Parts: sequence; C-alpha cells; structure tokens
Amino acid sequence: MYDEHVPVLISGGSLVGLSTAVFLAWHGVTPLLVERHHDTSIYARAWGVNPRTMELYRSVHLEPAIRAAQRRLEGKERGSGILRAESLAGEEHEWFEVPYLHGVFEDSSPVSPTGWAPCPQDKLEPLLRDRAVELGADLRFGVELVSFEQDGDGVTAVLEERRTGTRRTVRAGYLVGCDGNASPVRHNLGIPTGGLGTMVHNMAILFRADLTEALRGRAFMHCQVMNEDVMGVLGTDGERWQLDAMYFPGGEQEEFTEERCVALVRAAAGVPGLEVEILGRLPWELAARVAASLGSGRVFLAGDSARVHPPTGGFGANTGVQDAHNLAWKLAYVLAGKAGAGLLGSYEAERLPVGRFTVDQAVARSLDRFKNPAVGDVTAVPIADDLTVMMGYRYRSRAVVPEPGEPWGPGGDHDAGDYDPGDYDDVNAPSGRPGTRAPHVVLDSGVSTLDLLGRDFTLLAGADGAPWAEAAARAARRRGLHLDTHLIADEPWAKAYGVGSGGAVLVRPDGFIAWRTTQESRPGTDRENTFLDVLDHVLDLPQDDRSHEESR
Repeated sequence: MYDEHVPVLISGGSLVGLSTAVFLAWHGVTPLLVERHHDTSIYARAWGVNPRTMELYRSVHLEPAIRAAQRRLEGKERGSGILRAESLAGEEHEWFEVPYLHGVFEDSSPVSPTGWAPCPQDKLEPLLRDRAVELGADLRFGVELVSFEQDGDGVTAVLEERRTGTRRTVRAGYLVGCDGNASPVRHNLGIPTGGLGTMVHNMAILFRADLTEALRGRAFMHCQVMNEDVMGVLGTDGERWQLDAMYFPGGEQEEFTEERCVALVRAAAGVPGLEVEILGRLPWELAARVAASLGSGRVFLAGDSARVHPPTGGFGANTGVQDAHNLAWKLAYVLAGKAGAGLLGSYEAERLPVGRFTVDQAVARSLDRFKNPAVGDVTAVPIADDLTVMMGYRYRSRAVVPEPGEPWGPGGDHDAGDYDPGDYDDVNAPSGRPGTRAPHVVLDSGVSTLDLLGRDFTLLAGADGAPWAEAAARAARRRGLHLDTHLIADEPWAKAYGVGSGGAVLVRPDGFIAWRTTQESRPGTDRENTFLDVLDHVLDLPQDDRSHEESR
C-alpha cells in the first residue's frame, strides 16, 4: 500500500534539486521534491551562474528574474577581479583578473545569447522554487527521505515530516538524488567515490558589518585574506558578507562560538572593534571527489551527490544544473513513452566523463591560484580554457548518431572513464559535430539560434534543406513526436553548424546536436526512413518493419 504515486521523486531541494524540478515540470512531468530543511539556503555558496547555465535558465524563462536579483558589481577598477591581501583594510598583496568572469557585466557575448549572472545561491534558490511551483512541481520542505528500495518497475520511498515525525510511503517511477556531497542516496546504492578528497576545511560565517571604510571604494568578486589570525575568503552579495575561514579539524579549532566568529571577521576585515552581527555559520569542505557511477537502475545522482568540486572556476553548481537539464528531458521522454528506457543510460555515458574532467580542472585552478599550504604535493592537469570547460565538451553516447569514421561506432557508448582533447569543441570556432552544444549564431533577424530551440527536438536546415525538413516532420509524426523545423539561409549559421545549404541538423531538447547531414542527400535517398533511423537510434526505439508501411 502506498500513500501516493509520483512519476519522479527528487531528494534534496537545494540549487540542483530545485533546477531538476523546474526542468522536469517544464517537460510536463510533475515531480515531488523533498528537502529536509524548512526553507532555501541563507548562504551564498555558489556565487555565480555561468553563461551555459544561464542558457538553460533562459530556455525556461527564468533569465529576467535572475538578472533582476543578481549582484551589481559596481565600483572602481578590477570590479570583476580577486584581491589578495593581509586583510581587507590592510596591505594589498596582489590583484588578479579572473578569465571565467569575462562578460560578467554583459547580457550576451560572441558565444552565447546570455552572459554570466553574479547571482548567489541564496538569491537564486527562491527564484527556482517559485518557478518550479508555477510550472506545477510539488515541493515539500521540512520533509526527509528516510529510506528507499527499488525494483524493476519503480522506487518505494519512506518520507518523514520532520516537525511531526509523520511518515508516508511514496511509490515513484524514478528517484533523483540531489542530496549533497554526503548523499544518503549514493550511500544506499553503495556507489563509492574517488579523487583527491578533502583539501581544506572551511567555516562559512555569514554576517553583517559596515565595511565601507575598509573597502576604500574598491570592488571585487572575492578578497583572499591571510594573516596570523585568519586565512580565508571574503565576499558579499551587496547586503551581507560571508567569510569562509579555513580551519584544521581537532580541538578548539572546531569551536566556532559567536565570540570566535566575531574575532575572525574582525581579523579578516582588519578593523579591531568592528561591530559585527553573526547571521549563521556552516562548515564545508573544499574537496575533489567523483562518484564511480551516476546511479543504479531507477535511481540517479546529480550535482554534489555525484561529484564535489573546489569552488575555483565556479564549476560546481553550474555542472550540477547541467546534470539536471540533461537528465530531465530523458526522464520525461521515457515516462511519456516517447523513448525506450535505454535512453536513460546515456545520462551517465555523457555526464560522468564531463564531471571527471571538470573536477580535475577545478583542482588545477585551485592549486594554481590559491597555492594553499594546507594542500599537499599534488600534480594538477593542464588548465584548459574556461569556455571549453563550461560548454565545449562533447557527448558520445547512444543518444548521439556518430558520423562516418567516428571512433565509438554505431550505437555504442564512449568509455565513461575516458576523455581526450578530441572530445572538446573550440567554442569560438564551433564544429557543429554531433554530440556538441548547438552553437550560438545571431541570425539576420537578430534572433539567436539557441532561442529557436524548444522543449522538444528541433531540426535546423539550410536554405535548400526543405526536403529534409518535410521528411523529418513526417518521420516525427510516425513516432508520435513533436518536431520544430526552421530553414535558415544565413551563411554564418551554415559555417558554425558545418553544413551546406542542403544540409540539416537535429538538436536534442537539451540543446546538443544529435545528428547532422552536411549536404543535400544523394538522389534516391529515402530521407524519411533515414530520419526514422536517427530517431530510433537516439531514443532507443524498436525498429519497425517499414516494408509494410506507406510513407506519409
């Protein structure tokens, strides 16, 4: 007996869990999300939304709200840089600019229709919560996932309301664990993690104080402070401040009383006697860990439950949101009967290699920029371009149709433990290869190609590609799918997508290219059946006997 049935249960209502709820609801799935805390986070934690993640939020009409809530970086020069100093009021050691913040003041860039949004997590989560509810998601804060079991048909979960202790049994088609780096869901599945592990212990101290005099008109993303009393990072959302103070476990170091927190803030500010109001404190680890897999059976992991990044580079939360976006459309298609269950296997094949590479890149940046004495002798990987890490990765899975000569072969998953330079696109000179993010091209109409993409698959074809568009539309109808089609005559589009005027490109609901034909097919080509093969391949649909069908 079950108290209720839901298509998808989400455990964890932080940034990634809420994003999963938004994306699922956007695709017509009504998820149930449970979060053990009674409200969204009061801590900034993730400080910025990168351009790729902003593209995803833009697609669900969240960009205006995020822009309205984002932190305004105003002030003197170096407003987007990082200051390293003895203390905020003390001696400056150095300034350095942060390449990944390029475009932080802009709403668009040459590679994206949108730009960085310096919107901290405590401001972003309420926006996601409101949008998820608006789209129909069922969000229950103060409710905890106590246990779960899965079988071939679904997941049986026990939920507890924390205030009353009341328990309910829920039957879900699928469970998504977005429950943080300690992830009870991951532990229940017995999935181990590997990687560098804990690098630094930090205590996030949220406070209010008037630091106008210490700032001296300067503006920055963060201020790294180091003196005999404190080592940490100061940041602000414009209203409150947060000090992430490093500590070493054991003894008095872990006793963060209010008096000690005030003393640490004063030391970081370099202002003895500063009036400080402590709003909260939260321990966290600067760590690097990656789960060995992204789930088992009908249970999936996303965000910090799947991997933990050092914060340098701002990849952690953004990578988790991109997990959610990748998984949501696949769950929606399978639940609606539009795809076979095998489509869900492409989630791990695509996101696990990306996650491993991104964690390695975050570690490399952390070691290079912070040169922290608490971290031992670690050999870092070469640092790749930030845009490449954000949006240049390429998927190789069954949900992508390889081109002739591609190394992973028809229908095969690329080894999820392997990634090589060939798996990356130059975002500034995109190739349009299957498995890459659909490039942003501003058309003559002033519209971005990314804004042509919707909830479902989209076929983009050249000026002479109407035969492909017509055949694809017929094939989609035969599979019960909605397909948007657009004919584009602009030459820059054809170059960015690597096709001729008679070519066509199929873009998945997550904005990644599933298939392309680079030029008009040879005479006699059965375009409709070709496209049926593409859909069946990507969506893990059974091949039908088309010899008895009439083309329509």
